[in-house]
Amino acid sequence: MLPSSWKGCFTLMKAEVINPFLESARLVIEQVIQVSPSTGNLGVKTVEFFQDHIWIQIGMTGQLNGNIMFGIHESVALRMVSVMMGGYVLTEMDEMGQSAISELGNMISGNASTILSNQGVSVDITPPKVVKSEHVVSASPQKALSIPLLMDGIGELDIQVMIS
Repeated sequence: MLPSSWKGCFTLMKAEVINPFLESARLVIEQVIQVSPSTGNLGVKTVEFFQDHIWIQIGMTGQLNGNIMFGIHESVALRMVSVMMGGYVLTEMDEMGQSAISELGNMISGNASTILSNQGVSVDITPPKVVKSEHVVSASPQKALSIPLLMDGIGELDIQVMIS
């Protein structure tokens, strides 16, 4: 639940919007990465593309319009992809690794859109787009509802929801 001081400022960025993505991410990570993530603190922050991070961007259209960004440090993404590939160790995020990590974002977003649909909210998602921090062109800063998922022994996955 958002603190009362934030109500009004982010009326379109309700916690209910991020909950389906959080629920879906937990389920998908448990199934695919075989670890039960814990939840960090919900907050509103300015989207920043940190060095050595990979971002999976999924667009949403329909009753909700905006973007979902999954931010992952590159070393964490490599560990996640290695688990997804049956323990094959990757040392760099090549095309196969990018495909695997984008599919993880697609699975999370697809499940979340189904949850939203079951709640009466009609949304479509766009195919995932992998963005590396060094390829980001500076844009005007955006605010996002953000919550990290902490994966013991692997690292952190940051879920950021930007609804317009």
